[in-house]
Amino acid sequence: MKISELKELRDGESFEVAAVLRSISSRTAKNGREFLVLDFSDNSGSFSAMCFADSSAFDAFKNARPADAFFVRACADFYQGRFSPKLEDARPMEERELQSMRDSLAAVSPCDPEEMRRELFEIIGEISDPALRETVLCAIQSCGDAFFTGTAAVKMHHAYVHGLLEHSLKCARTARALLPLYPFIDADLALAGTVLHDIGKTAEYTQTIAPDKSRTGILQGHVVLGYRMVRRAGLKSGLGADLLERLEHIILSHQGEPEWGAAVRAATPEAVFVSCVDNLDARMGAVEAALSQTGDSEFVEVAALRAKLLTSKPERPAKEESGGKIPQDKNPQAQ
Repeated sequence: MKISELKELRDGESFEVAAVLRSISSRTAKNGREFLVLDFSDNSGSFSAMCFADSSAFDAFKNARPADAFFVRACADFYQGRFSPKLEDARPMEERELQSMRDSLAAVSPCDPEEMRRELFEIIGEISDPALRETVLCAIQSCGDAFFTGTAAVKMHHAYVHGLLEHSLKCARTARALLPLYPFIDADLALAGTVLHDIGKTAEYTQTIAPDKSRTGILQGHVVLGYRMVRRAGLKSGLGADLLERLEHIILSHQGEPEWGAAVRAATPEAVFVSCVDNLDARMGAVEAALSQTGDSEFVEVAALRAKLLTSKPERPAKEESGGKIPQDKNPQAQ
């Protein structure tokens, strides 16, 4: 059974699934009971679950590490609208089993990677300043395949293979659409910053079946890593000092607030713009992920929003048989 199918289950219904352990943490309840918080995924979705010490599945997970794969047996349960099953039993996959199921376990972007890559380079080609355009290309080239195959996060948004490419492209599309509304913004600089804002994530996360933060990612973070990558690329491409400093500032400030990981707050029009575009796509990515995992509950908790999300679609009245015309008595101009 695929993880994407689990939300169709009824409360109390048993199921079995093959999944990769994305993260694991040990905690203690108020009554002193030890329990584990586990995040699982396959190529169709993800879910979280708790496993208490008195569960028969506890022994299978207590020494587990992220990227380990399991066959999991559980009972469906929906807590605050989010699928959070009760684990009953689990067995680690053997290496031969993992190799045969690898393609079905790695979460992958729903978008075509080659088409995304083609479109991203098309947008980069619209940057008219040669040195700025070359800086973008040089920075991406320095990452190898990681920019195109890597994840944009572990959990929050676009947390799958090609996720960084998808997020960067969507941000670039959004920027290109919005820039005509703000003629005071330097379009070349804004596009360059939008494409490169998360490039540090190529080093922040491991390139494994279940990405996690690397040693460098933990110690430095993608903002600092990205700043260094962009600076090297700018110097190599002969980018002028002023443009390079402004591009570096976009990377350093794109997280918005220091408590969110920004080195500084945005202090140029282009940096404010890129930060807003990034925040929009990151939040909508989290919303999309939450909607794909919810069951029948009306609301679901979304950590990235720090709020509950209404999951139902807007109700619309039945269309009147008027051939698309406004009835005479409802036309304001006829009043």
